[in-house]
Amino acid sequence: MKYRSYGVLGLFGLLFLLIISGSWYTIDQTQRGVLLRNGAFIEVEQPGLHFKLPIIESVYKIDIQTHTRTYGSGQDVMEAYSADQKPAHLRVSITFHVAPDKAQEMYNRFAGDMEAAVSRLITPRMNQEVKVVFGQYTAQKAIGARGQLNVDAAKALVEAISYDPIFIIEGVQIEDIAFSSEYIRSVEARMQAEVEVQRQQQTLAQEKIKAEIAVTQATGHANSIRAEAQAQADAIVLRGDAEAKAIKARADALASNANLIALIQAEKWNGQLPTTMVPNGAVPFLSVVGH
Repeated sequence: MKYRSYGVLGLFGLLFLLIISGSWYTIDQTQRGVLLRNGAFIEVEQPGLHFKLPIIESVYKIDIQTHTRTYGSGQDVMEAYSADQKPAHLRVSITFHVAPDKAQEMYNRFAGDMEAAVSRLITPRMNQEVKVVFGQYTAQKAIGARGQLNVDAAKALVEAISYDPIFIIEGVQIEDIAFSSEYIRSVEARMQAEVEVQRQQQTLAQEKIKAEIAVTQATGHANSIRAEAQAQADAIVLRGDAEAKAIKARADALASNANLIALIQAEKWNGQLPTTMVPNGAVPFLSVVGH
């Protein structure tokens, strides 16, 4: 009887430990906890340490961390047509997470099954919206403007699921656009031709600039020579005018004073009489001295 009592006590002790250990739980930062009592929803628990009633209460943890799904790889072919009717196979990846405030709805509708929720809410709309957006781009633009194509696709998908926002779309990435090899080669050739045209246009623009610089330099040099010649001509004219005015002034002075000529001669005489004289000729300057 004594050993049997010990066994019963041990059993009750073990049961007590199991009950106590089941009365607390933790929620990680990447989770939200759905607290249930006898299967009925009570509340959503935030990250941290929590307690619950043993046996009658349970917690289902909803994952809210970021996930990525890729479409169009392997056997899952995703075909779309561009605006110019070029068929292409797309590989698209979508990054998303469960909205933290939608943990209860995630549990109520999908029992927390992520795959079921993605297949119901994201996949059908992704196939539709990405194809519609891709169809607004020509094949060449889809290749050359991949970044804008991704932005437009993400915007369209966000708007498509906005009425049922269990998921938050973080981004849409069109990782690969596979056109036929013939079309790819034609696009590459066209792009190379456009690059060559642009290079030639740049060369032409550079040559035009060089020609304009040369014309400007030649014009400047010609203007400099013309200005110098004009300055020289103006100087000659000024000197000519000055000499003419001086000659006129002297002529006027001589005309008004007849003795001025004799005075000038006297000023320039060196004091010596000529060694030879014309018979009966007058001695120079004597008439001036006599006066």
